[in-house]
Amino acid sequence: MTQAQTDPLSPSGTAAPPRPGRRISVAVYAADPVLHVGVVHQLRQRPELELVDEGSPEGAQVSLVAVDSVDDETVALLRRLRQDPRTSTGLVVGTFESGDALQRAIECGVTAVLRRSEADQDRLLRLVLAMAKGEGVLPGDLLARLLHHVGSMQRAALDPHASSLSTLTAREADMLRLVSEGLDTAEIARKTSYSERTVKNVLHEVITRLQLRNRTHAVGYALRNGLI
Repeated sequence: MTQAQTDPLSPSGTAAPPRPGRRISVAVYAADPVLHVGVVHQLRQRPELELVDEGSPEGAQVSLVAVDSVDDETVALLRRLRQDPRTSTGLVVGTFESGDALQRAIECGVTAVLRRSEADQDRLLRLVLAMAKGEGVLPGDLLARLLHHVGSMQRAALDPHASSLSTLTAREADMLRLVSEGLDTAEIARKTSYSERTVKNVLHEVITRLQLRNRTHAVGYALRNGLI
């Protein structure tokens, strides 16, 4: 699915694999100049690679986007890169704040992901080489997280209660977790430093919003959906 910058596209519109001995052209995108310099420095030392400027008119075989997290600006860049069939896009990311952020990146054409904390020279090289061959790279735990997120979305489409799951706050989840451990209202209040009235109100809000019967029902529902 990728090609060297002077290779023609295949009839299907996808890029041809790199020819043996050809250097792989790589463009690095990072809003943080320190991060940009760091990634470029790592890659520039490898004779297998050729660094090209962002927005090169001939395009890069591999585009690496380095960010702290996936925000709207990152998504806009990924979508723009996706429009170029000559480049395969990889993401070097600090953290995914949610499964939704990971899914958005994949939907925007990202084929490979590497955590910034693991982005040493060897791993970056392996990532680029894999992308140049048209291979996808996703750490096992992130794949599991993506699958769990997609599964949750599918359940939400089938379950009328599920649309409210995304509104479960950290405080609500903590209190339900304590209920699941057998604590009563007074014990939860002491554990969380809230008043008993606040505890009752929070749990009542969860039960009402999710249209459940009681605390036991709420705990069971939260456990089945991976909320606690």
